[in-house]
Amino acid sequence: INHPIAVAKIVASEIGLGATSIAAALLHDVVEDTPITVEDIERLFNPKVAQMVEGLTKISLVQKDLNASVQAENFRKMLLTISDDVRVILIKLADRLHNMRTMQSMPAHKQLKIASETLFIYAPLAHRLGLYNIKTELEDLGLKYTEPEVYLDIVTGMKESKEEQDRYIQTFSEPIKASLDKEGVKYQIRGRSKSIFSIRRKMRNQSVTFDEVYDKFAIRIIYKSN
Repeated sequence: INHPIAVAKIVASEIGLGATSIAAALLHDVVEDTPITVEDIERLFNPKVAQMVEGLTKISLVQKDLNASVQAENFRKMLLTISDDVRVILIKLADRLHNMRTMQSMPAHKQLKIASETLFIYAPLAHRLGLYNIKTELEDLGLKYTEPEVYLDIVTGMKESKEEQDRYIQTFSEPIKASLDKEGVKYQIRGRSKSIFSIRRKMRNQSVTFDEVYDKFAIRIIYKSN
């Protein structure tokens, strides 16, 4: 029961879906794992919840035979057409996110398979649907299991460069603050480290080490209405 409850919490608090989606998230593995049928769910709940659970069951069954690296784009397209309700896909992303957060005790070969599948299929899908926080977390967790040594090196480097990050953000922000204050603009400046996965991508694309990646940080200015 812990997994479906966790998926339902993600659906509610991190994606922001409502009661029907929460019910479907709680029930998303029931048809696949128990004798309960889609018809039973329709009778006990309602047709919409049953339809969503049926869509999630179809995705799980197709996914078992997936060769992620070869069929990833076709599978993403199929996911977007397997149900006329996008909430089915959003629940599936919540399901995968919880799987990625909790697979540290799995055998290494299963971790690698699930993580590779996540990078090929689910992270791009989250990006396409505008779930950028979930996309970033899926990418970072995917890297954790596909390139664990590289992941650990980047995490360590980011912790060690925290003071550098804070100084960079402060130095960069000061002239912007002065200009915006002079114009009487209401704003908020936020600084953050770029994602672990994006730093790894820069390292690979530019053939450089972590220390040679110069844009590890990002600054965002949020303008506020009067």
